[in-house]
Amino acid sequence: MPVAAARPIALRTAERERLKKMAYGHKTEHRLRMRAQVVLHAARGRSNARIARETGLHLDTVRCWRGRFAEHGLGGLTDRERSGRPPSFTTLQAAQVKALACQLPAETGVPLARWSCPELAGEAVARAIAGSISASTVRRWLNDDAIKPWQHQSWIFITAPDFRAKAERVLDLYARTWQGQPLGPDEYVISADEKTSIQARCRCHPTLAPGQARAMRVNHTYGRGGALAYLAAYDVHAAKVSGRTEPRTGIDPFMNLVTQVMTKEPYASAKRVFWIVDNGSSHRGRKAADRLTAAFPNAVMVHTPIHASWLNQVEIYFSVVQRKVVSPNDFTDLTQVGDRLRAFEDRYNATAQPFQWKFTTSDLDDLLARLDRHTADHQEASSFRLGA
Repeated sequence: MPVAAARPIALRTAERERLKKMAYGHKTEHRLRMRAQVVLHAARGRSNARIARETGLHLDTVRCWRGRFAEHGLGGLTDRERSGRPPSFTTLQAAQVKALACQLPAETGVPLARWSCPELAGEAVARAIAGSISASTVRRWLNDDAIKPWQHQSWIFITAPDFRAKAERVLDLYARTWQGQPLGPDEYVISADEKTSIQARCRCHPTLAPGQARAMRVNHTYGRGGALAYLAAYDVHAAKVSGRTEPRTGIDPFMNLVTQVMTKEPYASAKRVFWIVDNGSSHRGRKAADRLTAAFPNAVMVHTPIHASWLNQVEIYFSVVQRKVVSPNDFTDLTQVGDRLRAFEDRYNATAQPFQWKFTTSDLDDLLARLDRHTADHQEASSFRLGA
């Protein structure tokens, strides 16, 4: 049987440049690189047998891609769509597994706190959703909709009736506004709180410094050297911290912090100094506000709403302290803990910039609206279950 003549290939300039990039580009797939080389060889008038020898491809492969390019151009070098193997599961089965993953196991009578993919696969078989199904298939289905039932987040539902009013006062102070009026240059905003129980853990073996391809190594066993409380007052707009350590928290330690700050400039001669605090026992309620004003008439205590200490910017500073000073905890005694904290304050104050606080009153309204919708949906679902 006579062999068909090789198809002639004539390239335009743009096609030649595109093929060269495909044939010699580092990021080109191997199969596309070889196909482009076949076409470039063919454009030089070489026979299919010679191209097969130089590229290491089978003669029929060379003949195929030469013919495909001759008929369809560059588009002919891509793979055609294939029907593939028929699906093993229907879209209904996938939807049923996803719906099962979006239910709490306890609601379905399964004694688990949360689902894993193998457990979902086993439950799908037990419920006759599918005859057999692998955990990897379940994982792929859940990944399509970013469903992760093995993860959980904790949260606190807002119950304080005056939440918006109290939160708005704090957010306005961050924006240098109080009761609708802008703050003057001699008015300051302080965010204060306590970080409790910072322990002095003396490791039984010295901590090893990091090295090449080796992380810092901290011995797991330790001796306890006691614990102390770290109280800090953070100037929101100046990004300056004043802190102190105390054996424990309480009214007197907190007032010691207030005295430390308010007896120094610029706060001693300021027109007003607003102290933003949470509802901890050291500074809770009207009595704490009156006690602060009695000691320093230019000081105004502003409480965050209940369960909303995340509105207090000093918590961000405490998170920095936890990451950069406290963890990993390896101190010989409490004196070393206090010295490290005070040294870090000096280091922080030398270079710190105010936090880029982006949560505004508009964001607050959006949050409360979402919670209202959630409450309404939850009540509607509860009523539906009771009616059923």
